[in-house]
Amino acid sequence: MLSNAFVLGAGGGFTGGDIIVQLVLFLVLLALLKKFAWGPLMGIMQERENHIAGEIDAAEKSRTEASKYLEEQRELLKEARQEALTLIESAKKQGDDQRSQIILEARQESERLKESAKREIETQKDQAMAALREQVASLSVMIASKVIEKELSVEDQEQLINDYIKEAGDQR
Repeated sequence: MLSNAFVLGAGGGFTGGDIIVQLVLFLVLLALLKKFAWGPLMGIMQERENHIAGEIDAAEKSRTEASKYLEEQRELLKEARQEALTLIESAKKQGDDQRSQIILEARQESERLKESAKREIETQKDQAMAALREQVASLSVMIASKVIEKELSVEDQEQLINDYIKEAGDQR
């Protein structure tokens, strides 16, 4: 019977004292959990949340900086392209200017050589004419002295030749 009483007492229900004891034990358990488990767990969770928030902020900051650097690089590339185009245009203009200058100098040199050649031809012509006059003069004197068979002085002969040459030159 004792065993039946034990079973009946165990299954018969809770008494007010049991409920209060269990309630106190439950509250003690909650207090211990809060102090030793829940508090540190919440601290760890808060640290984790702060760490993740920091990582997100750092990633956002890095993304912003990367975007800024990308834009700067694009701007620098654009400036470099513009500068390259400016240099190319400048080089083309300078090449055109040099080409024009070389052509002008070549034309001037050509004209100078042409004028020099004309002067040289004129000088050679004048020298040839002078040499021809001298030969004509001496031949004329020889022929005249033989034809006339008269002796003229050298001075008279030269005077006569010079007059004749002068008249021939005036007639041209």
